[in-house]
Amino acid sequence: MFIRNCWYVAAWAHEIPEQGLFSRVILGEPLLLYRLANGETVALEDRCCHRLAPLSAGRREGDCVRCGYHGLKFSPDGACVEAPGLDRIPIKAKVRSYPVAVRNRWVFVWMGDPGLADTSLLPDNFSCDHPEWHYQPGYLHYETPYMLICDNLLDFSHLSYVHENTLGGSTRIAQSKPEVERVPQGIRVTRHVPDVPPSAYWRSFHEFEGNVDRWFIYDFLLPGTLIMDSGGRPTGQAEGDMAGAVRLHSCQTLTPETASSTHYFFQQAYHAPAPIPGTTATIFQGLLAAFEEDRSIITAQYRNLLLDPAAPMLPMAMDHALVQFRRLVDSELAKERERAPARPAVVAA
Repeated sequence: MFIRNCWYVAAWAHEIPEQGLFSRVILGEPLLLYRLANGETVALEDRCCHRLAPLSAGRREGDCVRCGYHGLKFSPDGACVEAPGLDRIPIKAKVRSYPVAVRNRWVFVWMGDPGLADTSLLPDNFSCDHPEWHYQPGYLHYETPYMLICDNLLDFSHLSYVHENTLGGSTRIAQSKPEVERVPQGIRVTRHVPDVPPSAYWRSFHEFEGNVDRWFIYDFLLPGTLIMDSGGRPTGQAEGDMAGAVRLHSCQTLTPETASSTHYFFQQAYHAPAPIPGTTATIFQGLLAAFEEDRSIITAQYRNLLLDPAAPMLPMAMDHALVQFRRLVDSELAKERERAPARPAVVAA
C-alpha cells in the first residue's frame, strides 16, 4: 500500500521535547521518538513487546524507556535490558528501531529495510533552516488518504477556483499549461502565468502598483514532498530583476498516518536579511487559511469516493503531473514487491 524504503517526515524537530516522549503513527505503525542525552533523536516502535501497551505511556530513564504497564525497560536500539521479576530476559524481548535523520528541522524516519536507508535521498528543504529565509512552521491533520493530497499539489489549476480569494486570484492560472519533466526521485512542474493581478494573499504582506508575472517551479519527490520556488515580478520586468517582486520558497511534505489519514507538514518562507515585523505571521495565517480551503474540498471529495469506491474518475489533460507521479509510486511499489523475500511454499498434508 505504501512505499516503505524511503524517508518520511515524522515531526518538526521542535515537536520532540528535550526530556519527554513523543508519539506519532506513521504508515499505520505507532512510533515513539525521543532525544538522547547527546541530542541524537531515536525512533522506536511505540508498542511494548509484552502486552503491546504504548511505550509513550511510560517514562524516560536516562536514555532508556520503561513501559508504564509492566515495567519492561528498553534501550535506544530497542533491546529489552530489564524485565522486573524475571531472572533472564527472553531473546525475543525487543521492539523495532527505525533509522532517523534530522535535516533542516525535519525529523525523517526510514520505514523500510534499515540496510537500505540512504541519506542522499533526503530532499533539500534548505529554507527550513537558513538564516535569510523566514517562516512559521505548520502542521495539519487530514482525515483523507495521502495520495488525494498529492493529486491536489500536483495540479495547481485548482488555485483559480479553490483559492479564488486567497492564493489564486485569476482564472489564468488554470488556463496556463505547465511543463512536466522527470527528475531524480520525482517530477518537476513549471508554470508561468504572465500579466495577472497579485493574489489577495500576496497583497496582505506586499505592495503592488499593477499586475505581475507569476511563476511556480517545484519538484514533487517520493514519497510526497514538494519543494517550490514561486513568486511574481511586475509585468514585463526582466526575469533576473527582483525589484518589487515577491519570491517565496515552500517546503511541504505528506506522511501517511493510516490508509485514510495523513500528516501534512508545511512552511512558506520569504527571503530577507532579517525577519520583517508582522510579515512572518501574516504569511503563515494566509497560507493556513488557503490550506484549510484545500482540506475542505479534498475531504468532501473523499466522502464522495467512500460512497462508491468503484466510481471512475475522468482523466483530463490537467492531470498529467499527478498521473506521472502515481505511475512513479506504482513503479516503486513494484520494485519493493520484487525485493521482498519469497514466502515458503505451503505443502499439503
